[in-house]
Parts: sequence; C-alpha cells; structure tokens
Amino acid sequence: MKKKITSALLAGAMVVSLAACGNSGTAGKAAGDKTGEGAQPANELTVWCWDPAFNMYAMEEAAKVYQKDHPDFKLNVVETPWADVQTKLTTAATSGNLDSLPDILLMQDNAFQKNVLSYPDAFKDLTGSGIDFTKFAKAKTAYSVVDGKNYGVPFDNGAVVACYRTDILKEAGYTVDDFKDITWNQYQTIGEDILAKTGKPMLSCQAGESDLIMMMLQSAGGSLFDKEGNPSMVGNDKLKKVMETYASLVKSSVLVEVNDWDQYVGTLTNSTVGGTINGCWIMASIQTAEDQSGKWAITDIPKLEGVDGATNYSNNGGSSWAVTKACRNPELAQDFLAKTFAGSTEFYETILPKSGALAAYLPAADSKVYAEPQEFFGGEPVYSLITDFASKVPSNNTGVYYYEARDAVATAITNVVSGGDIDAEIKTAEDTVNFAMGK
Repeated sequence: MKKKITSALLAGAMVVSLAACGNSGTAGKAAGDKTGEGAQPANELTVWCWDPAFNMYAMEEAAKVYQKDHPDFKLNVVETPWADVQTKLTTAATSGNLDSLPDILLMQDNAFQKNVLSYPDAFKDLTGSGIDFTKFAKAKTAYSVVDGKNYGVPFDNGAVVACYRTDILKEAGYTVDDFKDITWNQYQTIGEDILAKTGKPMLSCQAGESDLIMMMLQSAGGSLFDKEGNPSMVGNDKLKKVMETYASLVKSSVLVEVNDWDQYVGTLTNSTVGGTINGCWIMASIQTAEDQSGKWAITDIPKLEGVDGATNYSNNGGSSWAVTKACRNPELAQDFLAKTFAGSTEFYETILPKSGALAAYLPAADSKVYAEPQEFFGGEPVYSLITDFASKVPSNNTGVYYYEARDAVATAITNVVSGGDIDAEIKTAEDTVNFAMGK
C-alpha cells in the first residue's frame, strides 16, 4: 500500500516499502555513508535512492545489465528516504560542501526544477551527454528541464489512469468503453446514473488534497505558474474550470471525499466505489484485493469540456535520476544511465514483473513483456497502454514554489466545496504563494 508522506503526492512507485534491505552487499549501508573523495575507484558509482522493492531494486538490476559489457563496474546503492535526500541536498548545497553528495541521486519529479533552480551548482547538465531524451515521454522529460537544459534521466511512469470495476459498471448497464475519451460532464452524468442504480459513487479522494485538481489541470495543459515562474492563478480559466468541475462532482455525490490515504485505498479494495483516477502506481494498491482479479479495467481519463487544449491524459507522481556535480566520474555515470534507464528495453522488461516499475521509456511499450495480458485487469495489455498514455501527457510548469501553490489550491478547493466563492478563493491562493515568494 502506498501512503503519502507530504501534503502533495510525492511518490511514483507502484510498490512501496521502506523496510531495510540486505541485498548482496550493495544496499546495506546507512544513508549518507560515502567513500571519501579520491578514494572511490574509477569504475565505481554511489547512488542515493529509496524503497528496496522498487527504486533500489531497479538500480541494482541496472548494474547487472551494465556489468555484462563492463564486468569491473561496481555500484553502491545507499538506501536514503526521499525526505533525507532533500535534506542532505539542501545542507550540501547551502554549505558549499557538495562532496558529501553521491554520484547519482533520485529526485521526485515535482521537486526537480525547484532544486535545480535553487541549487544550480549541485547538478550536472546532461544535455550533451549522449542520452537520447526523445525516447522518453515529453511531459516526463520536462520535469527535469531548466532553461532548455536536461538535468534528469526519467525513471518511473506516473501517467494517470482511470480504473473501473467492470462488475459495478455492468450492474448499471455500462462497460469500460463508455468511459473512453469522454468529458468530465459525461463522466458525471454516467456517474449519477450508476450511483442511482448501484448506490456506489464513481470516485473517491482525500479531502483537503489537490491531487485530482492538479491531474485535471495538467490534462488541459494548464499550470499554476507562468513560464517565468510567477503564480498564474487569478484569471486562469483552466484552473477555474477545474475547480468548478471538482465542486460539481462532490455536490452530485459522484465524488466522495475521505479523511486519509488508508480510507482512500479502502474505498477501492472494499468495493465502496466504482473506480478511481490516479497515477498508474495506484494499480498496485488495487491488486492487493486479490478477490477482485478480473473485475477491473483501465482507460484514459475524462477531459475538461469546452477548454482549448484539453486532453484525456495527465500525470501524477514519478521520479528521475540526477548526476551531481560531486560525481567522481561523470562520464561513467552518464554512460551507465544511457545504456540502462535511457537505452535498454531488456532492463525495463526485467524489473517490471517483480517491482511493477512502469517505464516512461517509450520503446518499452513495444516489448513483448509490456504487451502481455494482465488477468487482474480483464486480460488487457495494460502496461503497453499506460506507456502510450504517458506519451500524450501535456507538460506543466512547476518551479520553486510548486508545493506551496498546491497547498494553497488544496485550501481553496476545500473552501469552495464548503460554499466559498471560486474567484475569491483563487485570489487568496495566489496571494498566499506571492507572500511565500516574498512578493
């Protein structure tokens, strides 16, 4: 089960476990341990990342792939929770002691631009590294692009999926195809009919969170900031339409709000709702209800009606790899990433069955492993479908104050649902972010 660790969704893993992992000597170090400068062998790299069952496992498998042609290569994977990565990065950058950083570290996508903009001297520009960034979904790559330069190698896929209980749909006379390529207005109309016939809402989410708001907004190519990084909420027609849509869903009871993450997952596994809309990693939580195998299906998400540029695709969560300026052998780090995470379909095929790590690497969508039917989801090749979704997601601007903006919008939508004026709440949200920015 995946739990949130901040008010914004910060994890892109389909399987989350922060338990210790004793894996063949590469991951057993305490977070923060690193060979001193000058002592680390030239053929060795140190990586910080979290989750033994997901990110760390993927890194260890990547090392095995690379070692086939580079048998002397060694990789030290240091288990470092995301919160610690952020703290250690901030400490190193502000103190000027970049040597305390590893060669490679994993960065949450929504924090990538913030960290590069805040600590530009801490990261290596990978634009001319030989890594082919065109092989990744554009929106995914955009999270780690600053001033036209690439600073990250995309990893896990956060493409949003709409998951539906096909037995509940059937009871009301619908199939998953009735939800493909639809608008939110159509979704609400169908949802009201299903609610009347089955007594089950179509959707659930955490009260006081902005995840669904942000998914809707990105699907329409909208952002909370302009290209210069300034708050762009007041007069943002896409944001207003999103908030109106969300409030309407709640009012109609098609969307039910719950208090916390565990309750949210419970609505899925306990058959409380007819479906969910979230990053594809939510499928791991759904599959914990083994008795529901064969009763789920996925398709694309609804789009905003009457909004220029609106699509049926979005993103929520995910992470990418960064090479630090402290890297002892940047050429090795770049080559390692280029031949594994950015160049090996075989690698992604290897890690998928055990970790559920879906690639944002587009060639993986054509692999036989990704095309295999998944019994739990009605025998459909959901992995190749999700990779295709990722290729169609619009980009959005994050910047330095993205999380502050998300929190401000979460407060705004809570007040709107309680009867507050949308325009007034949007202005308050923008004023809050401007204050945080010192404006």
